[in-house]
Amino acid sequence: MPGSAWLRAAAVVVVGVVLAACSGEGRRGAGGTPTELRLAIGGESEEGYDPTLGWGRYGSPLFQSTLLARDADLDLVNDLATRHEVSPDGLVWTVDIRTDAKFSDGEPVSARDVAYTFTAAAKSGGATDVTVLREAVAVDEDTVELRLTKPQSTFVNRLVSLGIVPEHAHGPDYAREPVGSGPFVLEQWDEGQQLIVRRNDAYYGAKPAFERVVFVFTGEDASLAAARSGQVDVAALPPSLATGEIPGMTLTRVKSVDNRGIAFPFRPDEGSTTAEGRPIGDDVTSDQAVRRAVNVALDRRALVDGVLNGYGRPATGPVDELPWHEPAAAVGDNDPEGAKRTLEAAGWIDADGDGVRERGGTRAEFPLLYPAGDSLRQGLALAVADMLKPVGIAVTPQGESWDVIRTRMHADPVLFGWGSHDATEMVNLYSSAQAGVELWNAGMYRNPAVDAELDAGMAATDPQQATAHWKAAQRLFGPGADAAWAWLVNLDHTYYADACLDLGEPQVEPHGHGWPITQGIAGWRWTC
Repeated sequence: MPGSAWLRAAAVVVVGVVLAACSGEGRRGAGGTPTELRLAIGGESEEGYDPTLGWGRYGSPLFQSTLLARDADLDLVNDLATRHEVSPDGLVWTVDIRTDAKFSDGEPVSARDVAYTFTAAAKSGGATDVTVLREAVAVDEDTVELRLTKPQSTFVNRLVSLGIVPEHAHGPDYAREPVGSGPFVLEQWDEGQQLIVRRNDAYYGAKPAFERVVFVFTGEDASLAAARSGQVDVAALPPSLATGEIPGMTLTRVKSVDNRGIAFPFRPDEGSTTAEGRPIGDDVTSDQAVRRAVNVALDRRALVDGVLNGYGRPATGPVDELPWHEPAAAVGDNDPEGAKRTLEAAGWIDADGDGVRERGGTRAEFPLLYPAGDSLRQGLALAVADMLKPVGIAVTPQGESWDVIRTRMHADPVLFGWGSHDATEMVNLYSSAQAGVELWNAGMYRNPAVDAELDAGMAATDPQQATAHWKAAQRLFGPGADAAWAWLVNLDHTYYADACLDLGEPQVEPHGHGWPITQGIAGWRWTC
């Protein structure tokens, strides 16, 4: 099926909320410069805005400061911290913090607040993983020690992603009434509709140029309509909708590590289930030959051109172009004849001539699940099915709710999206310790040699040693070896922004949760 047809087939009607009437004129200050921005860049955090529960783990928590940050080149820079060091055994991280930072309620930020935040996050069991923390201790007013139970090379990412909360104001209602020392203060949250934030004039860093920012929660089509009608200043859209010019707006593409790939059930169907009764295993994708054939047959360049409208790059693995990426783990693709040879060597033959191979009475067929309403993943799933049909593998794309996907994801392939600046994510996707945990390692993949490399990478106290182990793991689980996944594409995030709005130098963005474009929002400027 040609790319345009994939896109037509993927077109969906998305019901968005009705945007509040807003001509834009009421948002102008002296000289015509807006005092308020309106952004349609994704959905809200349904759990609220408490970092100890996971808010901000993809960066830019808005309301809270983090100890460290990453600049546009992803290099570490100080934020609330003025210095940090790690003991030679990797067990103690000592952090000095600035003394001029205040929370939005006027109280100073102290080392006690930092210690409290890490302790609270460890106890909460939230999405920010600090389970390796033994204790956090304020050794004086501006120095904290984070003492670990074992070395963890990726712990630095907790210093980047965990926003600091005030001990005196952190309670059950905090997620909906956050107090922090970041560049913005929450003013109003109309759940399902909009979030209004205002500039924190007590912020110690560069002050945002705009007094208020309104995040409107819309579907894809509603965001596009809002951009066309001038109701928003920035709209994030999937590549399939980023077509054509919008008067007064500029289309900005931002490189990302946001990827899409297929997680294969790794175990055969032996009738086993999880403790919750979810089925485990598939007799087709548990065959390494099938997984390798899928990886070889797919034309990823065509996926980028046909489904992403060119806004992206073919994916060779889960961490393409990150410092720990192993290019040698990649294999050639768009080779259906090579895929056929692999399948035939493994005994998959189309004996009855119906176009689908069989082996021992099992047909080479499987559903491919994706979240219903996600037009991009729908387009990819349809394209994958078309590409695999000529090699004798029958794929049936199925859009389902996340509740259904969670029930079936150990027994049916799922088209997931991931992508992080933190190597921990790769560990979670491939470690057998994460099999069946949340959405991690949904295919129940297990290879003791991979586990050993991942564990060694986590325990390394030298970043170069950690990278060597990460690369070794990729050579074992990659498409030329276990082929536990078929990675498809890396996305460019596409935004329509007012032509007068300078978004600065964007960072290579992670997966789209958490509004990654706001990483540099304090530096956005109006240029007209």
